[in-house]
Amino acid sequence: MKCMFCCCEDSKVIDSRSADEGRTIRRRRECVQCGKRFTTYETIEDTPVLVVKSDGTRQTYDPQKIKSGIIKSCEKRPVSMGKIDGLVDEITKCVYNSMEQEISSKQIGEMVMDGLKNLDEVAYVRYASVYRSFTDIDSFMAELQKMMANRK
Repeated sequence: MKCMFCCCEDSKVIDSRSADEGRTIRRRRECVQCGKRFTTYETIEDTPVLVVKSDGTRQTYDPQKIKSGIIKSCEKRPVSMGKIDGLVDEITKCVYNSMEQEISSKQIGEMVMDGLKNLDEVAYVRYASVYRSFTDIDSFMAELQKMMANRK
């Protein structure tokens, strides 16, 4: 780290502590050449992930949107907020661990449906009915029959 006073590139770390709820490390340094002290901050580089919508538009990935959709589908169901938060965290980890800068909304929707299928079948059907845009009772029944076949 270059000293801001004498531009020497040699410094030693005197103190390190966590800052910003553990997302940043604050380091107190001392220049080896001039002896002056200064503070540096180390943070994780956050690269945004873009969601490619079905119409081709792109927007920044927002876990809060996923959470609100899951909450709507779990309304009046015995699903705790802890389980919903866990599912959102799991999906978010998958999105960021993919190391891709773009992900399709279809992939995210499939992840949500897979998670809801294991969490609550009624919430899954609610979410799928909106996500898959069932146009009539036949397409809805076909999805229910697939679920029933997988159950056996």
